[in-house]
Amino acid sequence: MNWTQGQGIWRPGLEILILAVVIYGALRFVRGTRGWPVVTGFIVALVALALVTYALDLQVVRWLLGTFSAFLAVAVLVIFQPELRRMLAELGNLPLFATAHEQRADIEVIIQTVERLADVRIGALIALEQSIQLEEAVESGIVVDCEATAEMLETIFFPNNAIHDGGVLIKGGRITHAACIFPLSQRPDLHKSLGTRHRAALGLSEETDALVVVISEETGAVSYAYKGQLVRAVTLGELRAFLTETLIHPVQARGALAWLRAWFVERPKPGPVVVTRAGAAGATPPSGK
Repeated sequence: MNWTQGQGIWRPGLEILILAVVIYGALRFVRGTRGWPVVTGFIVALVALALVTYALDLQVVRWLLGTFSAFLAVAVLVIFQPELRRMLAELGNLPLFATAHEQRADIEVIIQTVERLADVRIGALIALEQSIQLEEAVESGIVVDCEATAEMLETIFFPNNAIHDGGVLIKGGRITHAACIFPLSQRPDLHKSLGTRHRAALGLSEETDALVVVISEETGAVSYAYKGQLVRAVTLGELRAFLTETLIHPVQARGALAWLRAWFVERPKPGPVVVTRAGAAGATPPSGK
């Protein structure tokens, strides 16, 4: 067997493997996001149309499908722009492409703020910006640009303050904006009692890689949202452990194989978006803004 014959054997298998990995990774990424129902409907409609076309030998429809297939790429870019932006941002964190810059946050400031505000049941919404710039949220907010301290965050979220309503953006240990309006999650599986703050935190985490901490105004419960998942009623210790794992030991520090494993294997599995500490499936989440 010469080299040319060998290529004819392994090359098709390699192409199929590459396509399978790419398609599987893309579907795992968008599953559980707002774009997942669109993906499902699009695939079902396309497969059904293709089967009918080839079964009945509809040549005109087949020609139209072939002609307009080039425009599908543009449609995908428009429809799934938030998901693609998140995907490319995470690919940019691969060690092969990452720079020496690593975003860090003052975790103890967040923990102190959460502890103080939760004790007196003052609602708060704090977003920690990472690789994706929160341009839309910045445009709706008020420029602050000061050092992130527990006292400053308490002042911002104090009731009746002019800028207490909305979210705060923190980047590089500084509060950049306050009174920001985050996009609300449109997930159909969310419980109706889920408050606006939690929906905003989840919505921002669905469209960006920001880590969002929420304090309920009604119950004082602490929650966090990250990569389209909302974890509620966590303790300060659990919050500190999660912030440390996510911000101090980011994906950039891992090897390439570990990163790929995290992407395809260890990514959060789809299911109930709202997770309680008890972990009871189908449990009714507590209400709260």
